[in-house]
Amino acid sequence: MRNWKFNHIDFSTYPDYEENDLGVIWSPEKTKFKIWAPTAKMVELRLYKDGVSGEAYHKTNLQQFENGIWSTFLTGDYDGKFYTFRVNDGEWLEEVPGIYARCVGANGMRGMIYNPNKTNPENWIEDNGPRFESFTDAVLYETHVRDFSIAENSGIQNKGKYLGFTEEGTKTVDGVKTGLDHLKELGVTHVHLLPVNDFVTVDEEKPLEKYNWGYDPQHYNALEGSYATNPYDGKVRILEFKKLVQSLHNSGIGVILDVVFNHTYFAKESVFNQIVPGYFYRQKPDGTFANASGCGNEIASERSMVRRYIINTLKYWVEEFHVDGFRFDLMGIIDTQTMQEIRAELNKIDKGLFLYGEGWAADQSPMAEEQRAVKQNTSQLHGIASFNDDFRDALKGNHGDKKSKGFVSGLGLHEESVKFGIAGAVYHPHVNPAYIDSAFIPLGN
Repeated sequence: MRNWKFNHIDFSTYPDYEENDLGVIWSPEKTKFKIWAPTAKMVELRLYKDGVSGEAYHKTNLQQFENGIWSTFLTGDYDGKFYTFRVNDGEWLEEVPGIYARCVGANGMRGMIYNPNKTNPENWIEDNGPRFESFTDAVLYETHVRDFSIAENSGIQNKGKYLGFTEEGTKTVDGVKTGLDHLKELGVTHVHLLPVNDFVTVDEEKPLEKYNWGYDPQHYNALEGSYATNPYDGKVRILEFKKLVQSLHNSGIGVILDVVFNHTYFAKESVFNQIVPGYFYRQKPDGTFANASGCGNEIASERSMVRRYIINTLKYWVEEFHVDGFRFDLMGIIDTQTMQEIRAELNKIDKGLFLYGEGWAADQSPMAEEQRAVKQNTSQLHGIASFNDDFRDALKGNHGDKKSKGFVSGLGLHEESVKFGIAGAVYHPHVNPAYIDSAFIPLGN
């Protein structure tokens, strides 16, 4: 039985691979398959005609190259076929679509080979979002794809789907504007979408049977299928999400994605651990999975190939889907160097992209706090904003105590914390820091 403790491994000795060509790349003449699996002794590729059921109709082994790379190619047009990888690092791991899967079938069990040119809506090349002289000019509206249109009286045809954002002229029976028209009358500049990348807990074949916000990641480069009109064809979810983005952009509204690079839903069973066991996660001194997320694991963002993966994934969402920024869930688990490199790399594409996140963790991490993107280190994160939970707690009371009161419920001596939040959680001469209940009080300009 496999031992899932890793205190005997020095992950810094694993080879680095700098090229951005991992995953599955289709062309009419051939399809290339390339993964990074430095501990593998054998890697098998399996092809399927269906994304959910049926046996593999073709199996072949990938060839080993330098820097932990395994690769092969198949001659011919494989558009529409499905695939998985299976790694043997001394014993066989489970078959998965791989870390860089961008198109998947129902519930993300198998990757889909696809022609990306078939996923672009009309006039997609001309699509772009709004940009501002200052990030503080933005008015953000946070919502969940399903919640946005699922109400029975929403007047929206594609309830709970990406396409629900594309419908115009929708109203309730009482004539109240809904959907896209409601966003426009609100005057918001950006929509912040709760996670849209592929997550685990909603069965895409039965999307209305279970509800989840999506903070349980499975594939970071593939879209969630429960929001698509057809979860079986991975191309459909890509096309429909692009239509969502395009529709909002045409209305002058930007799109911010909520990204969850702090943990995965599965630990041992995750795609990461089925390709490179242990590498993508931090460990406690005893070798078990660290848990600063409170969800059973935490991503080791400081390791070179993890950092590269996060950066390449964000660049993919910007370049392929034209999104306008990212909100980082539990950003305080990610190391500051990774966040700094994210800002630098995205600036090469577009300096107007929004980056902000939660400057805290949910539990203790083996990585020292001074090395992580917690709010105390915000001054090191140029061009990246942090949520201010002190402002929130001052207004309504501590989120961890239901009986706790705040300024709006009559608790005195919270005025300075409220003013501190209004000032943007930075030094201000009219804010008295002695009355701020915070671990982080910046006293300089």
